[in-house]
Amino acid sequence: MRLGLEVFLENKYKQFIGKRIGLVTNMTGVNKRLVSTIDLFFNHPHIHMTALYGPEHGIRGDAKEGQKVDSFIDEATNVPVYSLYGETRKPSKEMLENVDVVVFDLQDIGSRYYTYIYTMAYVMEACALYKKEFVVLDRPNPINGITMEGNLVEEDVRSFVGLLPIPNRHGMTVGELAMLFKNEFGYDCELTVIPMQGWKRHMYFDDTGFPWVPPSPNTTNVDMTILYSGTCLLEGTNVSEGRGTMKPFEWIGAPFIDGQLLAKRMNNRNIPGVLARPVTFQPTYQKYVGDICHGIQLHLMERNHFHSFKTGVILLCIIAEMYPKHFQFVQNEHGKFFFDLLAGTKNLRKKILENDTTPFFERCEEQMKNFNKIKKKYLLYK
Repeated sequence: MRLGLEVFLENKYKQFIGKRIGLVTNMTGVNKRLVSTIDLFFNHPHIHMTALYGPEHGIRGDAKEGQKVDSFIDEATNVPVYSLYGETRKPSKEMLENVDVVVFDLQDIGSRYYTYIYTMAYVMEACALYKKEFVVLDRPNPINGITMEGNLVEEDVRSFVGLLPIPNRHGMTVGELAMLFKNEFGYDCELTVIPMQGWKRHMYFDDTGFPWVPPSPNTTNVDMTILYSGTCLLEGTNVSEGRGTMKPFEWIGAPFIDGQLLAKRMNNRNIPGVLARPVTFQPTYQKYVGDICHGIQLHLMERNHFHSFKTGVILLCIIAEMYPKHFQFVQNEHGKFFFDLLAGTKNLRKKILENDTTPFFERCEEQMKNFNKIKKKYLLYK
């Protein structure tokens, strides 16, 4: 198997000789020997790299979720690094004036909440506006390219954790998403996708043989990325999703929860592919920092039969039913619910409190069928 980066460096770069290259990347932009794309481009005799662009978490991955990232000059290359998670999320005319081609090389994790794919969308929008070429060096979807889950984002709750009408777990690579964005959602830039070689749709990341480089501080392993499509929903509540622990998005809890009882209630549901185990943890940042939280760890037993999004919703229904006086969906200073942005709808929050999610999941199935018809047009791999 070879990454889009490796295919590009073998011979595809030749069509861009003499052009100024801007690179959207971070610490996940590496080849199979863990050499960074930045170094590979900077030291290449025929690639003229004139700008770097960093997404959320920064180009080195040292910024926490939601933390503003500044622009700076990279000491190793003396190339300007423009932040796409600071004053702007779409490159300005000035940020693109010294490039002819923007190359995108970031590792996505397969869930629509993850912001790198929307950084890609905004860069595509800017490239269309300012007449720049856009190139995607494709990378694996780490949670396979087959399984889809969830609903499509509704217009009134679109945000940087759900900018476009795609499902919670989309089952596409970034290259395939780029073609979808261009042809279905109007991000009509001059697009080139450099596909991988040897990647199959059934593969999880640990099937590839490549080392896992965490795309952000809390993306610890492949199990975490599989769970994330469901457990990320906890971010919109007063229950800890495990940030500030060794097992983010695997450990779920709060001071008001009885972990033994919650584990029993979850396991009594016989959810395919997963078992719950009681845990106690003390977050070092985010919710309940320094407090003792009781809850569960979700253990994947059979990943190919596991549905993360549905499991996350079931977990929320159980917690809401067990602790009606304690459980809350959190609101910002304007009274808006972050959960609605994650869920891509205002309807799911109400259904969880009513413990009546069957109609919602029936609607998800309809939306998945329709999305799959569109998606098939852009699939690059079997």
